[in-house]
Amino acid sequence: MDSVETATALWGAVVASGIYHGVNPGMGWPLAVSAALMERRPASLYRALAALAAGHLLAMAAILFPFTALLFLAEWQREIQVGAACLVIGLGLYLMVNRRHPRFLARVPPSRLALWSFLAAMAHGAGLMLVPIYLGICATVETDAGHAAAADLMAGNARVAALVALVHTLAMTLSGGVLALGVYEWLGLRFLSRSWFNLDLFWAASLILVGTISLAFVH
Repeated sequence: MDSVETATALWGAVVASGIYHGVNPGMGWPLAVSAALMERRPASLYRALAALAAGHLLAMAAILFPFTALLFLAEWQREIQVGAACLVIGLGLYLMVNRRHPRFLARVPPSRLALWSFLAAMAHGAGLMLVPIYLGICATVETDAGHAAAADLMAGNARVAALVALVHTLAMTLSGGVLALGVYEWLGLRFLSRSWFNLDLFWAASLILVGTISLAFVH
């Protein structure tokens, strides 16, 4: 697989992970439905989705941007990728054993959806899932890391991190928004109570899978 095909596959993974996060109720789309039902205004649903998206985007950036500072150390790039992959696998194993939702999320007022979304994404490792994908994308960028200035490398890595976070969050918001709108406009809460799906175990397994695949492709 050449660098173009690899980059295309990795960007596809960014979008796919965004859709996956958006569909997962744990990332908050039922809260948008609840806000619209309580206020009896469709506009409340869109405001809630915007707040959830803002919090999720900040969480993605908070996880990805520190790696932009690390990747200018080109001679340590392999070790950084291995460490990040092991971190993702470790979190997946922890979440697989500890299946309880973080209690502090229940203490965040419903009016602070952006804060709730940020904390939920951090607690569930949503940003960490993107780290191996982001590192892979950086590896496909044609830059002579051995001779490029550190400032140029960091600026390029930061642009990639920002784009990854934006594309991922857009995919998450659109997929979660479609579900929220469908439940609010047509399906109703009865459908939600009857068809609630729990992705916690699958979420943990996904983290382990992403980390393992990343280790396999480290050069």
